[in-house]
Amino acid sequence: MIRRGDPGYEQARVGRIFNARRPDRYPAAILLADDAGDVAAGVRLARAENLTVSVRSGGHSWAAWSLRDDALLIDLGGLNGLDYDEATGVVVAGPAVRGGLDLSPFLAERGRAFPGGHCPSVGLGGYLLQGGQGWNGRRTGWACESVVAVDVVTADGSLLRADATRHSDLFWAARGAGPGFPGIVTAFHLRTYEAAAVMWHDTRTFHPDEGPALLAWLHDLLPTLDRRIEPVLAATRLPGELTLLLHTTAMAGSDDEAAALLGVFAEGPLAGRELSRVTGPTSLAEECAAQDAQSPPGHRYAVDCTWTDAPANVLAPLLGRLWSELDTEHSFSIWYGWAPERELPDMAFSVQGNVYIATYAIYTDPADDDRYRSWVHRRTADIARHGTGVYLGDTDFTSRQDRFLSGENYRRLEEIRARRDPYGIFASYLTADPDRLNVHG
Repeated sequence: MIRRGDPGYEQARVGRIFNARRPDRYPAAILLADDAGDVAAGVRLARAENLTVSVRSGGHSWAAWSLRDDALLIDLGGLNGLDYDEATGVVVAGPAVRGGLDLSPFLAERGRAFPGGHCPSVGLGGYLLQGGQGWNGRRTGWACESVVAVDVVTADGSLLRADATRHSDLFWAARGAGPGFPGIVTAFHLRTYEAAAVMWHDTRTFHPDEGPALLAWLHDLLPTLDRRIEPVLAATRLPGELTLLLHTTAMAGSDDEAAALLGVFAEGPLAGRELSRVTGPTSLAEECAAQDAQSPPGHRYAVDCTWTDAPANVLAPLLGRLWSELDTEHSFSIWYGWAPERELPDMAFSVQGNVYIATYAIYTDPADDDRYRSWVHRRTADIARHGTGVYLGDTDFTSRQDRFLSGENYRRLEEIRARRDPYGIFASYLTADPDRLNVHG
């Protein structure tokens, strides 16, 4: 337990926050928990001292949700264990386990896989509570759909297990409530999948002027794409001039099968107009390394996103303007083809769309904070007028708010929160305007 003013307080406050743009919010104390017992003791202490409890799993929240003034911040960095049951194929993972750096190689040694996050250092806690948009997700679904149980510390400091039959209200909320979850998850029980035999990529670069034609083609192609294909169009300045990078991956049973799946990208109207093209085998480790290069630590980030069902001709001018204004080496914006084709299961997570658009302003000078935050939220708001809502993982509600749950699910979550945490022990969403929380438009 490190209280404000103690040696080591500042390191405990912000040392594990990925975004170098660290807010001036100061918890009363930080508890560095080693296990579920520590977490439960921390909650009981917070109740005794009349403190709100905030939680940190991996430290990748762009808005640093874990930092709340005068709260007890329970840091779960020590809860990073992994245990696999061969009989059931279920892995039990602590909230600080990193999807790409820890879980993926652990499962690969056992011939298994899980749709962990694209950024390899993201902790599972926030990732799964927010839904989990990960590798091979178009086929396996949102990562939270593969959560079969959670171990939870409740507002009275009790430890329980929630699943489809026991404490099912908490199980429902744990799959999509994000920082509004009325408890602290100390372990996730995850269904795993047989690992694909191979992973391939097809990577093509295009001049920005090709943007409208490229978007039109991708929107036409998306409804027919095999669910094993993950298509991402990124506007980026790496390694120099602004470029459109069409990067698609596929997991398959053989090289021939993977090549056939990705062959569809060689047949479009822009075939032959690429600036460059590379295709062939890849791996999660290689893909994660590329993600790390695109999202370097030690930089400042301003991020926003929207889901949209808008057609390509509506998105093209809006994205074209946004892309042209990307002015730092690492800043980028993605168009991610999701194309949901089935009803979501009964869980809190409930907002998605045909296409996901997210923009990451990445820079180093603190003097640029206001400029880049204003820019990224303003340009995203322009697109969000044609959107369906946001994904919690790429939001900052202190700057721009939007719908993240369906109206019905938000009301249901509020009822669960009121019942499970009647005195508001756990900090909820960090928002500039609580009255407009989950309001679309």
